[in-house]
Amino acid sequence: MNDYLVLVAGFACAAIGAELFVRGAVGLAFLLRIGPGIVGATVAAFATSSPELSVAVSAALAGVPQIAFGDVLGANIVNASLVLGAALLISPMRCPRGSIRRDFPAALLTPLLTGVLAADGEVSRSDGVVLLAVFLVWLFLTVQEARRQRAETPPSSGEQHGWRLIAALAAGLLILFAAGELIVSSAKGIARAFGIGEFVIGAIVVAVGTTIPELATTIASKLRGYDEVGLGTVLGSNIFNGCFIVAVAAIICPIAVDRNEMYVALGFGLAILLRAYPDRGGVIGRGRAVWLLLLYAAYLTILLRLQ
Repeated sequence: MNDYLVLVAGFACAAIGAELFVRGAVGLAFLLRIGPGIVGATVAAFATSSPELSVAVSAALAGVPQIAFGDVLGANIVNASLVLGAALLISPMRCPRGSIRRDFPAALLTPLLTGVLAADGEVSRSDGVVLLAVFLVWLFLTVQEARRQRAETPPSSGEQHGWRLIAALAAGLLILFAAGELIVSSAKGIARAFGIGEFVIGAIVVAVGTTIPELATTIASKLRGYDEVGLGTVLGSNIFNGCFIVAVAAIICPIAVDRNEMYVALGFGLAILLRAYPDRGGVIGRGRAVWLLLLYAAYLTILLRLQ
């Protein structure tokens, strides 16, 4: 029972820490005159992926990077199915050109590249370097777009307290890393108690817990009419998770993978992103939500049957 209490405490810390971190990060981004879509794909996405990063570092240092790998693949599926599906249930989502031209292709490339690199049954340190290079290329293109937007946007006349934003960032980051320690320790205990593989615990339990910040950010932005922030958060988070976080975990400790479990997760992640791809008018219709949720249910069913 103690493991469950620790897991709940970890989820609570992840939600609180991410809220503080997102508030500070988004405030600083607007202070720097970066557009909402870029804020979602970078600042908000990276902030809400901080729980996954803290879990990955903690798991890799503990010698169980499979939890990190399962968490990342599972979190990406949750992002593109449950999180995006919940937002689409509210209303259709309009995609900015930058997401269609830059973020969707990168998000689709990530699971394909991961599958190729891990075909030998391991995500090695050199594989991690390749993923990190892909992430840096995407980040460079995104930063170039942000600089163009900044040059075209006049300075804001509203008062901003930079020190408060920085304090929120620091406090949120500390709480998020504490959450990572709690989630990893409890997940290992639950895995041992039920005889379930660490990959599956990471892909289901930990993944859902660490995507709470993405869900909150996406729903809030949707309700406030900022579709580009919510979509950018989902896509940017998937790219950050699949490239940067997996790279960090693999560089710390190479990841031995079960190819059956991995290809199920990667295949469903790719199928969900393709089903979420906007139509020619740049809109993701409300009807896509049902398909995204059904795909997630099918993913869970198959993954559990592999045990």
